Amino acid sequence: MATTASTAAHTSLASVTLEVADPEAARRFYSAFGVDTYIHLRASEAHSTGFRGFTLALTVSGPATVDSFFGAAVDAGATVLKPAAKSLWGYSGVVRAPDGTIWKIATSAKKDTGPATREVDAVVLLIGVEDVKATKQLYTGRGLTVAKSFGGKYAEFAPGQSSPVTLALYKRRALAKDLGVPVDGTGSHRIVLGSTADAFTDPDGFAWEATASLAPTPS
Repeated sequence: MATTASTAAHTSLASVTLEVADPEAARRFYSAFGVDTYIHLRASEAHSTGFRGFTLALTVSGPATVDSFFGAAVDAGATVLKPAAKSLWGYSGVVRAPDGTIWKIATSAKKDTGPATREVDAVVLLIGVEDVKATKQLYTGRGLTVAKSFGGKYAEFAPGQSSPVTLALYKRRALAKDLGVPVDGTGSHRIVLGSTADAFTDPDGFAWEATASLAPTPS
């Protein structure tokens, strides 16, 4: 059964920083894609292979808008992992950015009610974890507030005022399957989460840093 909470979070996700080999090239890609306002970029040569354990998901108004973002990403150099198509839940597609970050663009609508736009309704950072319940408990112990929870399968936290991105937890294997990639992966996640509190690393190796110490390359 789903549970909800409406109280404001004491601690929240303040920023999302992608670690990339070439910040200038990544900046050009994300500007063309149309999502550069949602992320920061930082140079890093950290080793990473296979699935990095997370995805950034855009929720938009309709299929035409999915196609608009999907096409812009591909035109800018993204690799198609799943072509945009109808599903039981709506319409979506998955791409991998040139820096390796996986993006899912989706809508719950199966038909358009208007022309395509370049507007994003929501951005969700889904991190794949081995134990949703345990990681959720860790995060709530650090002050994050659960907004939605579906047993040990999925948990979503209340968004903070300082970040346009909502944090959610999903089973790693289920997330990889949804994205159409093998579950295996090693090395750095190549992502750093900005915290309104102190720095820590969660059980799945996702690093959080106090926002004051991030000093990301402007995106």
